[in-house]
Amino acid sequence: MELERFPIMDTAIHNVSVAETLDIVDGFVADGSPRVIVTANVDHLMLLRKDAAFREAYRRADLVTCDSVPVKWALAFLGTPVKERVAGADLFGALAERAATTGYRCFYLGAAPGVAEKAAGVLTERYPGLNVVGTYSPRVMPWKELADDEETLRRIREAKPDVLFVAFGAPKQELWLDAVRDRLGVPAAIGVGAAFDFAAGTVKRAPRWMQRAGLEWFFRLSQEPRRLWRRYLFVDSRFVSYVLREKFRGRKAAAPPKAD
Repeated sequence: MELERFPIMDTAIHNVSVAETLDIVDGFVADGSPRVIVTANVDHLMLLRKDAAFREAYRRADLVTCDSVPVKWALAFLGTPVKERVAGADLFGALAERAATTGYRCFYLGAAPGVAEKAAGVLTERYPGLNVVGTYSPRVMPWKELADDEETLRRIREAKPDVLFVAFGAPKQELWLDAVRDRLGVPAAIGVGAAFDFAAGTVKRAPRWMQRAGLEWFFRLSQEPRRLWRRYLFVDSRFVSYVLREKFRGRKAAAPPKAD
């Protein structure tokens, strides 16, 4: 099935809801070919402007969802509103619930030591039947080095997951997934950023009202100002100017990701 895609800046985003994304993952698992899902937020779109390897990883991704409310607003402003925000953190929980009923084998990779294991414990208690076949936090290293780290690759291959969740942060998780997808052969692999920390309770997520209001970035900034101030206040703040330019100077052709 050809999925509708909407161009924005240096990529294109699939017009899908959370429910449709879950069905697409079902199709990926049934097919068995290695697929990668990425979730586009403002930070990703800004990184795409200056990182050619990241743009290529996005181009090769099999599904690109709208991860943030500001991106959803921007697409509506550009005349191509998406059905729903499909954030990586929300998809992580929704797929855990789906996996508990389908029997999908899940693997949690990344975050600080112990966080993925704790997240697995929380979610298996919340969703009886969830089968987490492995968790692993490799030592911190550049993505290219990690792509050749046999210990990490071996653990995943031996576990044979249907769905692989990767929490390295962007753009590392997307670049790594693009580099190793064929060597792992996982039917559905997705970068989920801070989702393990949210599930484990090691990082607090913004209240629902702030998420709906597009203020999740402000909540995260207030929690980690030293780490995030430059990203949100100096880099991502330019997002509005790029969207305005796209609106009033004509939308350039994006290098769209693959459709299923």
